[in-house]
Amino acid sequence: MIQRIQSIFLALAALCTFGLFATDVAETAAPVADSPVFADAHFTLFDSPILIGGVAAVGALTLAAIFLYTNRRLQKILCNVAILITVAYAAYGVLLWYTDRAAAQAEPEFGLALPILTIVFAAFAARYIHKDEKLVRSADRLR
Repeated sequence: MIQRIQSIFLALAALCTFGLFATDVAETAAPVADSPVFADAHFTLFDSPILIGGVAAVGALTLAAIFLYTNRRLQKILCNVAILITVAYAAYGVLLWYTDRAAAQAEPEFGLALPILTIVFAAFAARYIHKDEKLVRSADRLR
């Protein structure tokens, strides 16, 4: 249900994920001409279609999981898949950043913390979904 704590954590995970569309991950003082990532002096998820797809997929998964409160098993699976995809696109983003020539000049921005927050919130949601499932099972045994 919407009032359950895991729904709040899933909403926060979705908010952090979709927040990446509006924030920078890193920034250089000036544009670097021969740099594929920092050519505009900003490293955003729009620098790679893989990053855009990963972020959109995680956002859609976490939003869909909010409304699957009647199917806790599927909800937990979606949380775990969202965590895996977040780790994958974050690792790809780190690879893009550190293989770029302008990486030494780049300063991290707030967008760097958003994938970490997404992982934390999705993990908390999965934990509370598991607790909710245990509570329902114990209540079923009592009947």
